[in-house]
Amino acid sequence: MVQFNLIPSIKKEFLRVLLLKKIVFTITIIVTGLSFLVFVTLFIYVMFFQNNKLAKIDQVVQSKSATLIGNSNLNKILTIQNQLQTLPSIESKPPVVSRLFNFINQLTPTTVTISSINLDFGQQTVAISGAANNLQTVNQFIDTLKFTDYIDANNIKSNQKKPAFSNIVLSSFSYNSSATNTSPASYSINFSFDPTIFNSTSSIKLYVPNLVTTRSILGQPSTSAVNNLFKKNNNLVSGSSIN
Repeated sequence: MVQFNLIPSIKKEFLRVLLLKKIVFTITIIVTGLSFLVFVTLFIYVMFFQNNKLAKIDQVVQSKSATLIGNSNLNKILTIQNQLQTLPSIESKPPVVSRLFNFINQLTPTTVTISSINLDFGQQTVAISGAANNLQTVNQFIDTLKFTDYIDANNIKSNQKKPAFSNIVLSSFSYNSSATNTSPASYSINFSFDPTIFNSTSSIKLYVPNLVTTRSILGQPSTSAVNNLFKKNNNLVSGSSIN
């Protein structure tokens, strides 16, 4: 069977272009429809579902905030939380308590004995009680604490002397003239300390005065006069602040 192609070549090219145009137009319509569908879906989600979700979250936040505000112990809770946050740093750098014995050996006069020491690192305070040969020696002990300085050898930028102790108070004292021992004067001293002297990262050197020249020593009567004064009132107990 013999077939003859009577369609001109230009007509064939036109039909091919027309078919390609239809295909492109169809694909464009499909892509546009899908894009519009995605846009509508996102719009519905943002305008309805997301706003609804945010509104619920906001209600939960307001409810929790009202509960916290209504808690009368909120300040205490926050204080405890802040203190707990400092525990890791405190545990990683514990104070060197063993330095206390070295400090006491450097600060205490030979005629003064110590019966108890209460060291509070939280309040940074020390309470010392004991006995001495006379009240003048107790005053000398107090003046020694007042004028003792320290230097942190590890802190090169601020390598200057600083007071090691402050707020030194002779909280109580007494004198027993009938005592048969060599320490008839008893005392209790409270004072604060610079926490740096117990810092494990610091290298501390104390500068203890060798000669006491304060008004409390130079201006006071002799030891015999003091002892005679307390003989009149045996076992006198009082408290005073060392300025």
